[in-house]
Amino acid sequence: MRIIKAGLIGCGNISSIYFENVHRFKHLTIVACADLHLERARAQAEKYRIPKACTVAELLEDPEIELVINLTIPQVHAKVCIQALEAGKHVYTEKPLTITLEEGQKLLKKAKETGLLVGCAPDTFLGAGIQTSIQVIERGEIGTPVGASAFMIGRGHEHWHPDPAFYYDVGGGPMYDMGPYYLTALTALLGPMARVSGSARITYPERTILSEPKKGTKIKVSTPTHISGVIDFANGAIASITTSFDAFGGSVLPPIEVYGSEGTLLVPDPNTFNGPVQLRKRDEREFVEVPLTYHYTENSRGIGVADMAMSLLTGSDYRASGTMGFHVLEAMHGFHMSSTSGHHYQMKSTCRKPEPLPVDFRFPYVETT
Repeated sequence: MRIIKAGLIGCGNISSIYFENVHRFKHLTIVACADLHLERARAQAEKYRIPKACTVAELLEDPEIELVINLTIPQVHAKVCIQALEAGKHVYTEKPLTITLEEGQKLLKKAKETGLLVGCAPDTFLGAGIQTSIQVIERGEIGTPVGASAFMIGRGHEHWHPDPAFYYDVGGGPMYDMGPYYLTALTALLGPMARVSGSARITYPERTILSEPKKGTKIKVSTPTHISGVIDFANGAIASITTSFDAFGGSVLPPIEVYGSEGTLLVPDPNTFNGPVQLRKRDEREFVEVPLTYHYTENSRGIGVADMAMSLLTGSDYRASGTMGFHVLEAMHGFHMSSTSGHHYQMKSTCRKPEPLPVDFRFPYVETT
């Protein structure tokens, strides 16, 4: 099997798990890495035995690189992705696809013009937990899906993150930060969204950093920090979603529940790959844990890239697509626009429901000792 050679741009904290996991795939390898701070790229290249650390321009000019993994900050996702496409390379980007809808549309248009692929995180829905949940639904064990609920509720990041200001700037907030995990999972479970509505607020116009090294610094809040929304899916199911950085007392609500005509399914945290998956059928008294029927229970970030690389080799569909990434981006904007306008937001985009992984499937792995 031919090996797809990739270059990684953005050697921050999240790059480590990509370096670790991509090393395991037989059909994919990282041959170069780049960062605005070249010393950071060199450090990661040395740690993970990457042949070349270089500038972004040098990476994009490298003719042997077919695929770019974009792990830069969200504000430059669109710029770097389009540069990669213009250099003749496929690109897979961390979430969100872009910051604005206009950027996302421009990116997908460029991909269509060039005939190149765009992929987008998160790929956590390819983990054992959500893949098993999809299997339960498709086997008809909860009957016809009627609705769902999703909750991502916490107190925000200023009490632990070393530099949390960007979470409260435009393009931040709990929906844009964590919403991609939940909305991607719901799309994988129930299919595309047709309409959304939402209410959003900035509860505290100013936050104080409680963590080092910027403890005591004041942050101006420029984006809503508590958002509640309703989703009408194309298949008729209706879901509610709440994302919040304002729950200072915490929460005991489940990440995702799916309700059907014959039962209820508890879906695990979509920011993880593992379970548990729990099912309670009609007239049963208790939830029962469903055995996981898939691999990828550990932190497997990078399997979306591996799936995309396999698509390049075989012509198969890939699951963590840019089209789905844009659909999720539009929904997140839709909640905020609905809150401002006081009206439902009719989705203009759609996407295919990703094909489930085959049961017991694993990508070809490099043997390790």
